[in-house]
Amino acid sequence: MPVNLLSVNIAASESIIVEGRKRKTGIFKQPRDGRVRVKFLGLEGDLICNPKHHGGPDQAVYAYSDEDYQFWSKDLGKALEPGTFGENFTTSGVDLNALCVGDIFEIGETKLQVTAPRIPCGTLSAIMKQKDFARKFKTVNRSGAYFRVLSEGYLIKGEAIHLLKYEGDRVSLPTFFSDLGRDLSENEIKRYLRLPIDSRSRDKFENKLDNILLVKK
Repeated sequence: MPVNLLSVNIAASESIIVEGRKRKTGIFKQPRDGRVRVKFLGLEGDLICNPKHHGGPDQAVYAYSDEDYQFWSKDLGKALEPGTFGENFTTSGVDLNALCVGDIFEIGETKLQVTAPRIPCGTLSAIMKQKDFARKFKTVNRSGAYFRVLSEGYLIKGEAIHLLKYEGDRVSLPTFFSDLGRDLSENEIKRYLRLPIDSRSRDKFENKLDNILLVKK
């Protein structure tokens, strides 16, 4: 099966009610025709409304797969279109749940490196109109993938994706996602700190390691 970009998606700022409060969000992404520029901080024309928790060099691009959308469509009893979960591009023919931290997508001249799973928040529950959807998203563990941009370029619908597997220690996104929610040992934390993970996760792991070492003193 060909591995390619099913859709390339960007968004402007829109308002949404999340847990009773009005917020600005860039989650309502729509497919775009033609080439879309990929820069080190994300797709040109795409908006990040909450830079504290989203975006940045290590979470510049987010991808979700058509195969995982098919799972959700069956589970929810309705079709979900590309961009529904706020991803910058939708893939076809590749199992994102088999990706490991450090894996690279080559798409034309663009190079993207896997850095983290997506941690769902209240905004995802709000757009799905299900109060517990973020919890369900965690339970199902089909997180999609965040990437850092190693080489800038362009993305266009239908373009081929070439996967280069990380040659170091291989930790899958589902494992990473699960480990973020549990207490890890000192050695487990050090394992993650040796990987090319995103800066937000790195900060969390470093804080956990500091606490462990403090208790050992």
